[in-house]
Amino acid sequence: MKISVIGTGYVGLVSGVCFAQMGNSVTCVDIDEKKIEDLKQGIIPIYEPGLEDMTLENYKNKTLDFTTDSSKAIKNSKIAFIAVGTPMGEDGSADLKYVLAVAKTIGESIDDYMVVVDKSTVPVGTADKVQATIQAELDRRGVDIKFDVVSNPEFLKEGAAVNDFLHPDRVVIGAESEKAMDVMRELYAPFMKRHELFIAMDIKSAEMTKYAANAMLATKISFMNEMSQICERVGADINKVRNGIGSDSRIGYSFIYPGCGYGGSCFPKDVQALAKTAKDFGYNPRILDAVEAVNLDQKYVMSNKVITRFGENLEGKTFAVWGLSFKPETDDMREASSITIINELTSRGAKVVAYDPKARHEAQSYYLKGNDKVSYVDGKYDALKSADAVILVTEWQEFRSPDFDEMKKLLKNPVFFDGRNQFNKEKMNEYGFEYFQIGVN
Repeated sequence: MKISVIGTGYVGLVSGVCFAQMGNSVTCVDIDEKKIEDLKQGIIPIYEPGLEDMTLENYKNKTLDFTTDSSKAIKNSKIAFIAVGTPMGEDGSADLKYVLAVAKTIGESIDDYMVVVDKSTVPVGTADKVQATIQAELDRRGVDIKFDVVSNPEFLKEGAAVNDFLHPDRVVIGAESEKAMDVMRELYAPFMKRHELFIAMDIKSAEMTKYAANAMLATKISFMNEMSQICERVGADINKVRNGIGSDSRIGYSFIYPGCGYGGSCFPKDVQALAKTAKDFGYNPRILDAVEAVNLDQKYVMSNKVITRFGENLEGKTFAVWGLSFKPETDDMREASSITIINELTSRGAKVVAYDPKARHEAQSYYLKGNDKVSYVDGKYDALKSADAVILVTEWQEFRSPDFDEMKKLLKNPVFFDGRNQFNKEKMNEYGFEYFQIGVN
C-alpha cells in the first residue's frame, strides 16, 4: 500500500519505518527541513533500539522516503497517518492545533478516496473534528471526494517500540465505515499472527482506549509508590510486599515496582488530558487526580532523602547521578524524575556529575540547559570520583552489576541512593554502603 505518515516524531517515525519494513511504500513527512535531510542521511533524531538500521535499509530499498512536501505525499497515498504532536495545554488538555492543521492540508490535497488515520494520542471527539476540517476544505474546493477517518491508537513502549510494532499484542481500530476497516485489516495483516489481535470498535471507543490504558498503568505505578511511602513509615519492606501481591494473577508483576515517579511522553500528558476531558463533561475524576498528585510527590522522594542525610545546605557537596532518561533504552527526558532531583539538589548549592548512556545530549541541550552546577561524563565510574554519594535514577542494564569495591574507592563517602530499588539492603550492607531505598526503612 502507498502510505504517508505526517510527523516524524517518535510515533510517526517508528510507524512509518515498520510499515515500510513489511513492503509498503511509505513517505514520512515533516515541516522541519533539517530533520528530513538528516533522515535521508541516516541521522535518526531519537534513540530507539533497531530503528536506525531499519530506517537505513528501507530508505536504501526505496520503500521509505522523506519529504517536506505534505501535499505531494498525500496525493500519492491511499492511507494518510496523522502522527504529529499533541502537546499539553496549560489547562491539561491536549492541544490539537497540529492535528487539525494536517487535516486541513489533507482536505486541500486529496483527489481520490483516502483513509485518514489518527495515530497521535488524541481525546475523544478528535476524529469528528478531523472529519469536519477535511470536509470544510473539500466544500471550499467545490469537490465531492469520499474519505474516512479512523482512530488507530499506538501502544508502543519506548525502548522496545520497533519490536512492539512488528509483534503487537493488539491492534485497535476505530472506524464507522466497513470499507475503511477492511483497508486497515489489510494493512495490519502482515503483523497479525492471530486474528483476534485485531480489535475493531467505534471511533470514540478507540480514542478512549488509549487514554484508559495509559491511565490504568499510571495508576498501578502511583498506587505502588503510595504503598512504598506507607511501608517506609510502618517499618514494612515494599520489595517484599511487591513479591507478595505480584504473585496474585489478578494483579501481576507489571508496573508494580516502586520508584521515583513515572515520566515520558505518554503517562503524564495522557492522565491529565483524560482528567480534563472528564471535567469538561461534568465528572470529577478523583482517582486520576490522585494518580497525578502521587506521581508529582514521588519525584521529590529521592532528593528529600539526600537532604535528610546531608542537610538543607548542600554547598560544597557533589552528587553522582546515574541515569537521566525517564526509563532505560531511550534518550527521552520528558517529565523525567532526574530533572526534579537534580534541580532540587543544585538549588541548595550542590554540584551534580551526571552519566547516562543515551540522554546526555537531551539534558545538555534542553532539559538541564543553563544549570551550570551540572557536569557530564562519559562513563558511570567517572561520575563517582570524589562524589559524596551516588543516586541511581534510571535502571539501565549497565547499572545492574557494578563493581562495588571500585565504587567505594572512587566515592568520598560510600553512600548509595537507589531510586529504583535495584539492589537489596543486605547486599549493600555487605559491601559497606550506607544505603537508601524507596519504601524501606
